[in-house]
Amino acid sequence: MDLLQSVKSNIEKVIIGKSDVIDLVMTAIVAGGHVLLQDVPGTGKTVMAKSLARSIEAEFSRIQFTPDLLPSDVTGLNYYNQKEGEFVFKPGPVFCNLLLADEINRATPRTQSSLLECMEEKQVTIDGVTRKLEAPFFVIATQNPVETTGTFPLPEAQLDRFLMQLSMGLPSKEEELAILQRFQKQEPLTELTSVCQKEAILKAQQEYRNVTVHPSLMNYIVELVSRTRTHAYVVTGVSPRGSLAFLHAVQAYAYLHGRSYAVPEDIKTVAVPVLAHRLITNRGVGNLSTGEEIIRQLLAEVPVPTETWN
Repeated sequence: MDLLQSVKSNIEKVIIGKSDVIDLVMTAIVAGGHVLLQDVPGTGKTVMAKSLARSIEAEFSRIQFTPDLLPSDVTGLNYYNQKEGEFVFKPGPVFCNLLLADEINRATPRTQSSLLECMEEKQVTIDGVTRKLEAPFFVIATQNPVETTGTFPLPEAQLDRFLMQLSMGLPSKEEELAILQRFQKQEPLTELTSVCQKEAILKAQQEYRNVTVHPSLMNYIVELVSRTRTHAYVVTGVSPRGSLAFLHAVQAYAYLHGRSYAVPEDIKTVAVPVLAHRLITNRGVGNLSTGEEIIRQLLAEVPVPTETWN
C-alpha cells in the first residue's frame, strides 16, 4: 500500500495537478487492467506513461503506431536462421511489463487487433504457438480525438478491453505556472528513479480482491450497468465484461486508499472512466449525448444505497 502511494508521489514529481488521474491510473494497475489516454497533443499523456514506467522497476517498451506498422512488428515473428538451419522466434515489443502504445489509432485495424489477445488473455499466439506474457502486463495507449485525418477509430471490441479511458485535461493557470517553473532549468523525467519493484504490483493485484463490497453496493453497480442497456440514447450498453471491470475497479480504488471495504463514493469516482467508453450511443437527430453525459445522468438518477439506522 505504502509502495503504491510512493509510486504516485514519484509521478507527481513530473506531472503537476493531476492527482485524480494518477489515482485512476494506479487503480487500473492494481486491477490488472489497461488504460486509454485520450486527449489533445501536449497535455502529458506520454509523459504520464514514461513517469509510471520509470517509477516501477519493470521492463518497458514503446510502440509508435503508424499506418505501415505490421502485426509482427508488435507481437514478434519467426525468422529462418541460416546459421542454425532452423526457424527462430524474435519477440516483439509486446513482451514486456509496461507497454506504451503511442497514437494507437494511427495503425490499421489489422495491426490494432494484434493487441486483442495480449490485452485480454496476457498471451501471444504466433504460427500456432502460444506464449505467455510475463506478469504484470499493462498497456497504456494514447490517442488524439481531434486530429482524425489518417486515423482508424478503435473498434468496440478493442475499447472494451481497456479498463478505463481517461483524459489528462488542460492545467489551471496556477498549475501551468508551476509547470514552467519546474521545467525551466531541469528535466524531472530524466532524473526519476524507480521506487517500487514489480513484485509489489503482483502482490497488490492479489490482495485487492479481498476488498469487501456490500450486497447493497453490488446491487447499485448492477443497477447502473443495467440502466445503460435500456437507455433511450444507447444502442449497446455495458457488457458483462464491463460489469466485472467496474467491480474490480471499485475494489482496486478502495484498496489503493487503504480500505478493506468499498463505499458509494468509490463507485461514483470510477463509473465514468470505466463505463463511458463502452457505450455505443445513438447518433440520431437531436441526440448529441456522449457516453460520459449518459453515465453522469444515471449516477444522478439511480438512488445511492444508504445504511439503515434503527
